[in-house]
Amino acid sequence: MTVNGQVRRAEVPAETTLLSVLREAWGLTGSKLGCDVGDCGACTVLVDDLSVNACLLLAVQVDGREVLTIEGMGGFDYLHPIQAAFERLSSIQCGFCAPGIVISAKALIDKNPHPTEQEIREALAGNLCRCTGYTKIIEGIAEACRAPVGTDGSA
Repeated sequence: MTVNGQVRRAEVPAETTLLSVLREAWGLTGSKLGCDVGDCGACTVLVDDLSVNACLLLAVQVDGREVLTIEGMGGFDYLHPIQAAFERLSSIQCGFCAPGIVISAKALIDKNPHPTEQEIREALAGNLCRCTGYTKIIEGIAEACRAPVGTDGSA
């Protein structure tokens, strides 16, 4: 599979989840293991631009596909506009849910660059924030939608 633009290979038992391969085989620990049953969204990644729970998807199901994790969205030198907006507005509290929320927001904005507040809320329905700081998270996503479009066409 291709992860964050890099072809990666792993030999794992058939029952291994995508989340386990990302975290344990390749050290991509941004996606979190929260509930392990697909309820919290802490493990959200994009597979072929679709938002999925990596804890529910078997690694073998992703063979030959493209995966984007939070590590592929930005870094210390360049924050993705969603991450930059979250930083400016202090949208994140403890940060455990942030990677999954940022990925879900990216999936939304890629498909709908100007979502309504209701559409943002619906896009985040699969992501739980244990700190319940949803107001600032929604404001951060709305601000990211107002940011200039990047050179790669992303928000």
